Amino acid sequence: MAMAESVAPEAAPSSDYLELLQLVERLHRQLLDVVKDELDREGLDDLNSVQALLLFNIGDQELTAGELRTRGHYLGSNVSYNLKKLVDAGYIRHQRSAVDRRSVRVSLTEGGHAVCSHLNALFERQGTSLAPVGGVEVEQLPAMNTALARIERFWADHIRFRM
Repeated sequence: MAMAESVAPEAAPSSDYLELLQLVERLHRQLLDVVKDELDREGLDDLNSVQALLLFNIGDQELTAGELRTRGHYLGSNVSYNLKKLVDAGYIRHQRSAVDRRSVRVSLTEGGHAVCSHLNALFERQGTSLAPVGGVEVEQLPAMNTALARIERFWADHIRFRM
């Protein structure tokens, strides 16, 4: 008679970890809403919040769509679609690389830099009111950033090493 294998019951994820997952998801959506609200206040109705953050993350750099994707900011087709919209709207200039004609490098136009300035001002205002209004002390931010960076690395390793 064969003995039944003993299988340990799967442990349920901790409620703290599940809360973290929900918070990360909600925070991302909330950031997009905050950026959209700022765009609306500035009368920038030809941009969505994802496009504005794309401009913000390009900043003063000259990058390829692939570089934006590998930095982890955007999904593949999403980058191409939004870059095309931003070029058409005059926020981004694009130029084929002299070295690799298949590669297109993008940089911000004056209008793109103006959007970055609006977002910089927004984030500066938020940074100065984080403690008095939000109850988050500036001294807490490095520990929060470290914890979130470790979670990001954990998730990347999970995918990379199929954990």
